[in-house]
Amino acid sequence: MGVAARAEDPVFTSSLTGPAPVKAQPTKQTRDGKLATQTEIVAGQDQAPMLSSASIEAMLSAISMYEEIVAGGGWEELEERSLKKGSKGEAVLALRRRLVAENYLPFDSLQQDKANVYDDELVDAVTAFQVNHGVLPSGIVAEKTLAQLNVPADTRLSTLHENLPRIEAYVQGLGDFSILVNIPATQLETVEYGRVYSRHNIVVGKLERPSPSLSSKVSDINFNPYWKIPASIVARDIVPKYQEDPGYLQANHIRVFDGVEGPEIDPALIDWSLTDPERYFFRQEPGPHNSLGSVKINFPNEFMVYMHDTPHRELFGRNVRFESSGCVRIDQVQTVVKWILDRSVAPLDPLSYERLVNSTEQFDQTIANGPDVRWMYLTAWATEDGRVNFRPDVYNLDGTGFVFGQPEANTF
Repeated sequence: MGVAARAEDPVFTSSLTGPAPVKAQPTKQTRDGKLATQTEIVAGQDQAPMLSSASIEAMLSAISMYEEIVAGGGWEELEERSLKKGSKGEAVLALRRRLVAENYLPFDSLQQDKANVYDDELVDAVTAFQVNHGVLPSGIVAEKTLAQLNVPADTRLSTLHENLPRIEAYVQGLGDFSILVNIPATQLETVEYGRVYSRHNIVVGKLERPSPSLSSKVSDINFNPYWKIPASIVARDIVPKYQEDPGYLQANHIRVFDGVEGPEIDPALIDWSLTDPERYFFRQEPGPHNSLGSVKINFPNEFMVYMHDTPHRELFGRNVRFESSGCVRIDQVQTVVKWILDRSVAPLDPLSYERLVNSTEQFDQTIANGPDVRWMYLTAWATEDGRVNFRPDVYNLDGTGFVFGQPEANTF
């Protein structure tokens, strides 16, 4: 698991891990700098998804490998030092030993004449390690990469054990077409027949408003939707902003009604310091200002969450994307929508689709036999191509037995 591919030998076999991951591809660049992840269509590249029918076996194989590493004493902690191609000395040799220990490099890498030189082989191994840990794949060992390298082997093993029950639960009932959301990784995959079609950066719930973990199926898509603002968001966000700026509601095209079907009211006539926000219904009109963007993807769930577009696309250019109130915002959401429609029994033709997304016309499309949806809390997962991935426990749920549900604030 996690073996790095050599430049002259892009795929090779290790006695412990089986096939090595493909060589990591360079990421795109944004105004905010390079990203550790990117949104892209990867159909035809034969990439294994975060979750599949092979996931349980892959996890058991990874657990076996890390048990062997722990039984052998784990790996040494590296000294705090930046290393890159061309670096030489004992620190490079220690890095090489560390990557051999986790099987990112074969043992004979230590036997070469220049084992203390940071060469192309080591660049590839570090890059593969970074990809599997959600760190910018630069091939350079700096602060974030060093921190991941210095996580003890027994901690990694514990994380794998913690995520095995999640994998077992999430894979149940998973069909040929699925949308996989991994909350700690802030990434989404559309998957067909066990292979990734597209991968997307996403924005998920803030630490104080975490996204839930759930299992469902896509039921319908709303084009140019109203945002029917939940009372909790009205109380915590909308009303305080309106009290600070009386022009806030008008500027953001938010209307207030006396109940969902009731008449519109003038918010200036209400004493909001004495009024329960649930007393009134707040609705944002469709358009470029709308917080849901141009489209909303729905699926039955008890948490009243969904996936959607956003006018704040700059958030996808950040490496840390825990910014929502629980719902999931999708970078290049039109790719996901078209993928769903193309696999629906009632797809929209391309002209109708373009007309809808380029207007403010509301349209609801029922999706028959929609793809499965999994919102997953995976801080570790293994795939059949030999990768073992780890991500931070952002909601502090490891060790609690968490699989499905809405994380509580007191779990932080």
